[in-house]
Amino acid sequence: MRTLDDFAPQEGPICGVDEAGRGPVLGPMVVAGVMVEDDDQLKALGVKDSKRLTPARRFELVDQVKDICKWEIVVVSAEDIDMLRQSMTMNVMESKLFATVIERLNPKVAFLDAADANEALFGRYVAQELEKPIKIISRHGADDVYPVVSAASIIAKTHRDSIIEKFKEELGVDIGSGYPSDPKTINFMKDWYTEHGEMPPHTRKSWKTVDRIISELSNTSLDKFD
Repeated sequence: MRTLDDFAPQEGPICGVDEAGRGPVLGPMVVAGVMVEDDDQLKALGVKDSKRLTPARRFELVDQVKDICKWEIVVVSAEDIDMLRQSMTMNVMESKLFATVIERLNPKVAFLDAADANEALFGRYVAQELEKPIKIISRHGADDVYPVVSAASIIAKTHRDSIIEKFKEELGVDIGSGYPSDPKTINFMKDWYTEHGEMPPHTRKSWKTVDRIISELSNTSLDKFD
């Protein structure tokens, strides 16, 4: 894992920014940023990309990370994602959210987990949204490379997971992870649509997954009359 020493000398604080929930069909996307003067304490905690940690370890680490870092989060609901996608791509949306977090933290250097296939282009997208110049280091897999981005990924992931748990309580059913690859999520959506004639709350209706589910259920209904 690379550290600040790879970019020395540094002047002033750095931040790391990452997201959780870009791909799900249910629930929000959460963008988180953390800021520190140096990453020694984060390295001592043993932070890693949140995907490489168990849920228990993530929740154990998140409070420790928050105790030693300045941090910010932005939550974008499924409804807002649908609305924003009418005028911009997900990459542009994400670059604006990253910039919002960076400006709130006001670091000297920002390390980003790049959302675009072109990591440098994503960095330029974010830089264009900032009101003042900040050094941007944008790369794929940054949450695996820089402790400050790993810390941000832990905050983003645990915050999104807590929201999904609240949704489960609200709806009175286990909705799974919210990802299209999760059979529990897809079965929940099918059952809800069959019973209510519409997609459940917190659904990203602009996702192709929704069209596929409706088409599949419609074809199943028509087969009954063959």
